[in-house]
Amino acid sequence: MTASTLPQTPSSPRVCVVGAGKVGSTLAQRIIESNLADVVLVDVVEGLPQGVALDLLEAKGLEGHDRHIIGTNNYAETADSDIVVITAGFPRKPGMNRDDLIGTNARIVAEVARKAMEHSPNALLMTVTNPLDVMTYVARQATQLPPERVMGMAGVLDSARLQAFIAMELGVAIADVSTMVLGGHGDLMVPLPRYCTVRGIPLTEFLEGEAIARLLERTRHGGAELVKLFQKGGAYLAPASSACYMVGAILRDRSNLLPAAAYLQGEYGLKDIFIGVPCRLGKKGIEQIIELPLNDPELAALQTSANSVRENVKIALKVLSE
Repeated sequence: MTASTLPQTPSSPRVCVVGAGKVGSTLAQRIIESNLADVVLVDVVEGLPQGVALDLLEAKGLEGHDRHIIGTNNYAETADSDIVVITAGFPRKPGMNRDDLIGTNARIVAEVARKAMEHSPNALLMTVTNPLDVMTYVARQATQLPPERVMGMAGVLDSARLQAFIAMELGVAIADVSTMVLGGHGDLMVPLPRYCTVRGIPLTEFLEGEAIARLLERTRHGGAELVKLFQKGGAYLAPASSACYMVGAILRDRSNLLPAAAYLQGEYGLKDIFIGVPCRLGKKGIEQIIELPLNDPELAALQTSANSVRENVKIALKVLSE
């Protein structure tokens, strides 16, 4: 079945998910079972995206939705997507950090971004591949899209992890916990306890500084904790949920305020870099970047995180120029 024969009404949105591994296939499942959009799942491995798509189609009657999904190895079948989400790339192994993936994944992301956007020139582009902030920069360099149409999924995931850890620590409903994590998606991310609340009450009213520091540190290393447990591969369930949340914010045009890797042009004193900051996300992509009034230690931590991202961007661009 080709994209032209994919059952679809004119008003039905379409999301292209690049990469049919654990993150990509779970994201495809999240999107169709949330009734957000039809999905085209593309991968270089023959049979893999087709198998995932067929498996998900066979569950439609049980899950109670009418969304459609196809799997393909041909980017032409992804044409006219509203959003392209890149999950393709190599995952971490135990002992690796996200930055160890720069060279290999930069080549993959640059290639698939160009191929996907060639067939969907009006789409928004979202990266999930690690190291995320660097890969988002690479994707934009490869496609030359307007910066508001390119974003990375990271802050939503990091904030969700901190939200879960706080709720577990306090034994409260997770819906009552609100968190904010900025910076690069790595060990130098910047959780902001001043902006973490439980039903509007500051977190400091519930926990002492030592306990808060412990939860922040677990958040910074949340991905590594899962890599160690899985032994082969990394997190995929929460990352897929995070990307799906962003897709929903875009397609439903909710102007959600959430942290995402956005292109900064002077905000927070940073330029020409993708890094996690609070954004309003809607059908046009990054509709507004929110500048929080950070204190000196918070701003210094964000600068340190940004410097690390810049150095890794240089490595990625060097690899791509070879």
